[in-house]
Amino acid sequence: MKTFLYARVSTAEQNIGIQVTQAEQAGYVIDEVIADHGVSGVSVPLKDRQEGRRLFDMLRHGDTLVVRWVDRLGRDYRDVTQNIRAFMDRGVVVKTIINGMTFDGATTDPIAMAVRDALIGFMAATAQAQAEATKVAQKSGIAAAKEREDAYKGRKPGFTSADMDTVLAELEKGRGATEAAKAAGVSRQTVYRIKTAPAAARAALAAWGL
Repeated sequence: MKTFLYARVSTAEQNIGIQVTQAEQAGYVIDEVIADHGVSGVSVPLKDRQEGRRLFDMLRHGDTLVVRWVDRLGRDYRDVTQNIRAFMDRGVVVKTIINGMTFDGATTDPIAMAVRDALIGFMAATAQAQAEATKVAQKSGIAAAKEREDAYKGRKPGFTSADMDTVLAELEKGRGATEAAKAAGVSRQTVYRIKTAPAAARAALAAWGL
């Protein structure tokens, strides 16, 4: 039985190493890292990614799959739910670094199964909703930035798009500012800024190309 970390970054500027470090800090001993670079979680299903296909080939019964959050497996509701259920059907345990969630197919109790499946569905829906909101915000932010290309862009944000995604995910699950800040590695002030004006935060990130 092995423990795999699957990591994904959508741009060349992002760093897979951060996700590896987060897994190690969470106490996981990773046997192998499978990573897709420069791949969109919105437009490219897991099975269509080069390393995603390899992940399906390598996972065996009793293995553990660790991901930063379910959005690493996809940003589409159907893709995420189908992937997690496919892994569980194989006897693979899926664990998330954020929130420390565990999904497996061991339980046969119908109530426990219903709660598990509902949670998977909620997290998958959240991943898609965040992706759609990000896309809209980025478009409006980029358009606004182009209109004022020669204008002062304001202070550079002290957080990245990935940090903001983590903060929003934590807040969506009812976590407090302190917990969200710890999960994303940002300050409480940054969490309040994102929470109070998410569209403005996205626009600032877009203006700075973050």
